[in-house]
Amino acid sequence: MPPGGPRPGGPGAPPPTGNKADELTDLLEPVRPPSAREPDLLTHREPEEPPLDVEDDVYDDELDAEELSEEEERRLRKKKIWRRVRRITYVAAGLAILTPVVAFAIAYQVVDVPDPAEVASRQDKAVTILYSDNSEMAKIAPQGSNRELLAIDDPDLTEDVKHAVFAAEDATFETNPGFDFKAIGRAVWIQVTGGESGGSGLTQQYVKKATENEEQTLSRKFTEVVKAYKMSNQKSKSEILAAYLNTIYQGRSAFGIKAAAQMYYKKDVKDLTASEAALIAGMIQNPSRSEEEKYPVKRWEFVMGQMVDKGWITKEYRDSQSFPKPVPLADVQQNALEGVRAHIQAQVEAEMESPGIGMTMEKALKQGVVVHTTIDPKMQDASEAAVREVMQGQPENLRYSLTAIDPTSGAVRAYWAGNDGVGIDYNKGTLQEPGSSFKPFDLVAALQQGHGVGEVYDGSSPRTFPGRETNPVKNAEGVHCDVPKQCSVREAMVKSVNTVFYDMAVNKVTTKKVAEAAFQAGIPEEVSVNGGDPQKLLAGENGDAPDGNISIGGGKTLVRPFDMTVAYATFAARGTYHEPFFITKIESPDGKLLHEHADKSKPAFDAEASKSEQIADNVTDVLKDIPKASTRTICAGGRECAGKTGTHELDGVDNSKAWMVGYVPTLAAGVYMGTEAGNVALRNADDAPIFGSGLPGQIWKAFMDKALDGAPKDTFPKPKMIGQSEPPAPSTEVSSVVTTTEVTTTEESEEETTETTTSTTTATTTTTTTAGCGKPTCPPVITGTSGATAGAGQGNGRSPNDP
Repeated sequence: MPPGGPRPGGPGAPPPTGNKADELTDLLEPVRPPSAREPDLLTHREPEEPPLDVEDDVYDDELDAEELSEEEERRLRKKKIWRRVRRITYVAAGLAILTPVVAFAIAYQVVDVPDPAEVASRQDKAVTILYSDNSEMAKIAPQGSNRELLAIDDPDLTEDVKHAVFAAEDATFETNPGFDFKAIGRAVWIQVTGGESGGSGLTQQYVKKATENEEQTLSRKFTEVVKAYKMSNQKSKSEILAAYLNTIYQGRSAFGIKAAAQMYYKKDVKDLTASEAALIAGMIQNPSRSEEEKYPVKRWEFVMGQMVDKGWITKEYRDSQSFPKPVPLADVQQNALEGVRAHIQAQVEAEMESPGIGMTMEKALKQGVVVHTTIDPKMQDASEAAVREVMQGQPENLRYSLTAIDPTSGAVRAYWAGNDGVGIDYNKGTLQEPGSSFKPFDLVAALQQGHGVGEVYDGSSPRTFPGRETNPVKNAEGVHCDVPKQCSVREAMVKSVNTVFYDMAVNKVTTKKVAEAAFQAGIPEEVSVNGGDPQKLLAGENGDAPDGNISIGGGKTLVRPFDMTVAYATFAARGTYHEPFFITKIESPDGKLLHEHADKSKPAFDAEASKSEQIADNVTDVLKDIPKASTRTICAGGRECAGKTGTHELDGVDNSKAWMVGYVPTLAAGVYMGTEAGNVALRNADDAPIFGSGLPGQIWKAFMDKALDGAPKDTFPKPKMIGQSEPPAPSTEVSSVVTTTEVTTTEESEEETTETTTSTTTATTTTTTTAGCGKPTCPPVITGTSGATAGAGQGNGRSPNDP
């Protein structure tokens, strides 16, 4: 068909020919509109944007970018951020509420409540304590391990006993659901912020003790709460209370209230007074401290006060009661250490519970562990024999202690802390003024600054210092240097010249450095004594540097006798500090190692070990001249030993404290003597004043001779001297000094064990000495320019009759 002709089927086109089936079908207009299509799936098609309602401010963030200013864009971004934060917060809050609820519900279904009878049956093992040679020291068994348990609603369980326990541990027990919300919240907060807290009621405590899981974690606390809640739902309050009181550990190796009543007062539970019940209940919190002097009193006072507040006892009854002192432990504890060795057991138990080991006696009894100690039976016997020999017939008011330590390791080899092993521990349970036995720390501070033992000071007496014009520093009666105005540090140490060391501390090395030297040697910076609050040592007011009295161990200079022995052991170890310890290892009954001591040592006086060694050797070189200056302290058989005496002086010639601390290369020992009354005059059986070289020195010598009998006679190494080691040699006459000297000699019987004088001869001689140094220019004599407030404790520890 020519171009431009009619299209097929259109107007003017010829009619179609052929098969109709092959022809195209004409499309007709629909009679009705098509039905609506089903909506597209959202996954296949983007939804259409809704029409923008310009009046709706909530969705006004979809405007074109070009229509927004910078400020509007900033506000828009901020709005979006906060919208997301709100959504996240809502989700988190929902989860925070829902998750614990779900976890609690699930845990409730799966946890089991410990059976009281089964728990009690496990409390029947014994703790074995061994000496260093593996011989048995003691075997501590649970008291009443085959005990009769309290029945539910037992008539022997009086209201006084119940109320005492509630007051001590859970005042809301009768009404709470197994736990105290406030206490738990407080405990959680303290743990989250890094502290430790209990927060457990009676039911929780039972669960914790019964499961033997005492981890300080939130997961353990959560499980404990669930079990406590389940127990409260399944058992009555009477059943829970009986379970608790039958299994809780209350000190003195007593599990359960019935055993505790016998161990503390030799009574049945039904016969306990409200006051006695208050003490027993009070010890649940920390039963290992049951034998301390102050802690039980503090807990008793707290429980009695709580009982008054809750209306369980009257204030009149409370006011009428004094502390119900328990019977002596030795009277009730079978197979335990008795007498003086009971203090050893107390120290072993305390070390077991320390953070380094973390094993309570309660846990040890449940496991039946074997404890290997450092105590040498030969040396412990020697300490007891020495005390008996020297103190026989001496006044009964005297109190004394002895500690012996291996300088090479820090192991405590012997420990005497009191006559009967009960009451005050005079090694670690008291703070005392050390007197002149503290002067070696003055020397350490000087050596650290390069000053040698040959430097000279003005050792005359009395001497005034600013602040002490009306109360001058004095030397002990009869003490003076050969040339008082030029007294070397070595001579001053041997003769214990107070004015030299006071001058040295306040004018040259500073009192702060003296305190630091003591800390480095082993004196702790802070201690807690007999359950009291922690107390900072060797510090002035508000933690400032101590005053000048620290130089002579007086005033507010307070230390524990045990720590003085530790510090002198550092000298013996040539400047290496070893942390003291009583326990070498702990094993399970089948020999599995549960704990082993790891030596904690470090150079004491300088970060460089060789320098610390040099300083300690210089100190020893001076101190080794002191024991041999008196027949009371010289070591037997010519054995080389070093040490220092000390006294805390009262007015006149009397002393209230006396010390002897010394060492050989392999053993350090310290002896302290005082009275329970404090600062009262020490008098021996002859009514004579007691000095450090007297009874304390005699005990020290007797112990060292016995403990070291048969041991090699080790000698101290020759030191590399620091600074000026020798004093100026007087040769050029500068001025004549006429000195009148009293020479006192004393004849002593070596067989006497008490401080006695059999013959005394006094002669007065006049000698002329010259002051000079043998050099064109003499070094200046060091004199004092500052001082501190007055303080006692200026004695030198030596009897005027000592050579």
